[in-house]
Amino acid sequence: MVKKWWSQLVVAVVLVALVSACSSGSGGSKNAENTKGEAAQSSAGGSTDTLEAWGKTIKEKYSGQEIKLAFASHPSTESFQKMTGDFEKLTGIKVKWEVMEETYLKNKQLLDFTGKTGSYDVLMVDGFWMSEYGAKKVVEPLDTFIGNKDLTPAWFDYEDIVPAYRNGISKYNDKIYGIPTAGETRFVAYRKDLFEKYDKQPPKTMAEFLELAKFFNGKESGLYGVSMRAQRGIHAASGLMTVMYNFGGGFMDQKTGAVTMTDPKTVEAMQFYVDLLKNAPKDVASYTHEEALSAFTSGKAAMWLDATALATRILDPSSSQVYDKVGFVPTPEGPAGKASALAGWNMSLSALSKNKEAAWAFIVYMNSKSNAKTYVQGGGVPVRTSIYKDEELVAADPSYPVQLEALNDANVLVEKGISWIPPHEKLGQILDRVGYYVSAAMTGEMTVQEAAQKSQTELEDIVGK
Repeated sequence: MVKKWWSQLVVAVVLVALVSACSSGSGGSKNAENTKGEAAQSSAGGSTDTLEAWGKTIKEKYSGQEIKLAFASHPSTESFQKMTGDFEKLTGIKVKWEVMEETYLKNKQLLDFTGKTGSYDVLMVDGFWMSEYGAKKVVEPLDTFIGNKDLTPAWFDYEDIVPAYRNGISKYNDKIYGIPTAGETRFVAYRKDLFEKYDKQPPKTMAEFLELAKFFNGKESGLYGVSMRAQRGIHAASGLMTVMYNFGGGFMDQKTGAVTMTDPKTVEAMQFYVDLLKNAPKDVASYTHEEALSAFTSGKAAMWLDATALATRILDPSSSQVYDKVGFVPTPEGPAGKASALAGWNMSLSALSKNKEAAWAFIVYMNSKSNAKTYVQGGGVPVRTSIYKDEELVAADPSYPVQLEALNDANVLVEKGISWIPPHEKLGQILDRVGYYVSAAMTGEMTVQEAAQKSQTELEDIVGK
């Protein structure tokens, strides 16, 4: 799935700049006021205990209404589209899809909002946009909808959604603005055959991770210790972030906004990343997630650390030479404890929607625990604890239990109030400059300390701190 998040973050920042001047953040407030308490006042008018009974009740109330959706091209979207016919038959609600490339989605949604057009009822929202959408009231708070048992029956089971997604990508100011639909974290894949051959155990700590990378590097002809993304710019910054929080580092203090590139913990993380990649293929400085994956699946590396969404490709016999020789473990614990990446998508209600309850019925049906297995089997990305523990699905993808463990580690950051992606309007510039200097340190153009100092200076200029 990987989402092309890193290359698109720069585009997203530019798009925000284009539309933010047109928005006062108050659009749709009148509509929101008119519908305030709408969910609380709704009466079921029938049984909702089972999916079938709920469908009958919804059909009696909303049959014939049409809802319009603005979604990105994505495996989850494709799976939801496969389920749409059954939803329409069950509820009588008509669904009109508008699917576009991720790079255009945010701009289209914000232009619709600032122009008060109200073209859409359900929005696909990146977790990285949620604070902006919540602050500008682009999307409707969902707490009242979720708390209404008539609108959200027990079989939906909100609490079954993985806590990291529930708490980390769908809220703003402690209010719920989205239902998570897809996401990912990062974890380690390792060659079980090599580890067994040399009597080694997979890494539990960052120190062990580095030690193992050094051990396997050159141990056999054409074998390297590790493969990771490290291309100069955003990809190198992303690679650093994969380990940075485990050392207690960060690009900036997320409470004060002060740049922290020269903080000893950030410098330690950068030094670790540079030292680790000395045990990677010689061309690692050109690697995005694709090249890093290819190096591992072609048998060139003993370990790999990247997105959980790529696990299916590692385990696919048609694309991986090591599909039957791989084990998985969470991102190793560092001096500052456990941490892991977190990113994902949500379904949200447009604040301008005139059909909020019909739109909410769509969200409930598509994202319910009752339909979660159908969604995943149709190509969707799991977000529910029950799915990660489903025996049939685990047999098909043995990485599921480790993915869930890694997501629990991601929730550690969430509980600390830290966003894995630093929330800043100039994020694209920040990632690009940090990645530039990290890469320079990796290739020996400067020391890690020099790279940290230069990053500090440039980021202070960028953020104005």
